[in-house]
Amino acid sequence: QVQMVESGGGLVQTGGSLRLSCVSSGTIASIAHMGWYRQAPGKQRELVAVITSGGSTNYGDSMKGRFTISGDIAAITVYLQMSSLKPEDTAVYYCNVVSSSGRYRRDYWGQGTQVTVSS
Repeated sequence: QVQMVESGGGLVQTGGSLRLSCVSSGTIASIAHMGWYRQAPGKQRELVAVITSGGSTNYGDSMKGRFTISGDIAAITVYLQMSSLKPEDTAVYYCNVVSSSGRYRRDYWGQGTQVTVSS
């Protein structure tokens, strides 16, 4: 079964930077968009950033201006450059790829990578 594999998480001080990477373990057809979500303890999973197959991007409000998403649809690889990190960015970050064609949709998720920002 195809899964997304994340890497790049870790511990960083406030104001620091991290770069997350995500690559697919196999082939995924009809990719509509790729993105990152995060979930902090006791909170719901929230959108961090998404990039579409056409290259358009969208960010969660608190990430705008600090995070940058990039990716390669053909290589099924997506990156998240995070800068000016804050303690409230501490969470498990999940990679997501959506395959969509007509009424068919399938989401592929990774296991998550922990990002911890110390104050």
